[in-house]
Amino acid sequence: MHDRWRRVAGLLVSLTLLACIAGWLPQAEAAIISTKEEIEIGRRVAMELETKYGLAEDPDLQARVARIGAKIAAASDRQDIIYSFKVLNNKEVNALALPGGYVYLFKGLTDYMPSDEELAGIIGHEVGHITKRHTVRQIEKSLGMSILFGVLFGDRGIFLQNLAFNAIMAGYSREDEREADHLGYYHSVRAGYNPYSMLMGLQKLEDLAKDKKGSYGLFSTHPEPEARVARVQGYLNEAKVHPTVTAKGATALAIDPGLTLPPLTATYRGNKPLYRAYLLAGALYLAARTGDFNPDRFILDGDGTYITIYYDDRVITTLTPQDASAAGMSLDDFSRQYVDGIKAWAALQK
Repeated sequence: MHDRWRRVAGLLVSLTLLACIAGWLPQAEAAIISTKEEIEIGRRVAMELETKYGLAEDPDLQARVARIGAKIAAASDRQDIIYSFKVLNNKEVNALALPGGYVYLFKGLTDYMPSDEELAGIIGHEVGHITKRHTVRQIEKSLGMSILFGVLFGDRGIFLQNLAFNAIMAGYSREDEREADHLGYYHSVRAGYNPYSMLMGLQKLEDLAKDKKGSYGLFSTHPEPEARVARVQGYLNEAKVHPTVTAKGATALAIDPGLTLPPLTATYRGNKPLYRAYLLAGALYLAARTGDFNPDRFILDGDGTYITIYYDDRVITTLTPQDASAAGMSLDDFSRQYVDGIKAWAALQK
């Protein structure tokens, strides 16, 4: 028995040496999977996904996601690949990062997170997986001697494609997800998006996880949404992002010294008051960081149903008749009180 195992071991060593001499295996000091091969793996899996699901037939949506993705990619620390951002025609609330720069959002995700800010956080998270080569590292860990048999007895490209697809479907470790969450925050902020983007996305996914409604693939393998939300909130606290947001029952409001605003009470464009408050707080934070910040540049504009507050051309928030009714006011009076409160706060930021 021992002689048999020694012969098998000797054969494996001989095959390994032969593979190295023939160039089938990389040298020890090099990465097992090169950047060129990583891109090819991603391209193959991308074709497989597009064949399986098809792309969402919405040119405007595809262009919007590509635009957001391009800004996030430009803010990442990995610039040795060309990124691609597309929407798959599937109702699942999910997103996938493939090796080599391919990012796919599912149509269900873009429906559930309609604002650019939310999508920026999720895309930033997926770009984080690519930046840190999480899937590539998973593939490399699973290779071992199997890479030898893959290249000796089959097509190396197909072999690695299958490993990549299995790794992606299996999900990431909690450590990888934590790293991608941090990069989702970092990428979206560096790209100029609302600093609450990543927090909003994670809290919306937490809502799905709690309600157990539909698919929530982004949390399906590592369901620790509360901890992930808390960590991202910690990043915001460390950066001293303000105003902050507080929720009171079904209402929410942005709070900061000198900022006195009535609470938001209505759901608007799919966003409940908590998410509207995040968008408001983040928009005020970004406005206050612009050059020549001036309270007089906050203006009101109505469409006959809603009234939107702008700072120059930046949307700060949109107020609804339901918000005003809960405060016992007309929408016009409510909006004037709101913008006056914002201007008073803005004057203290100078």
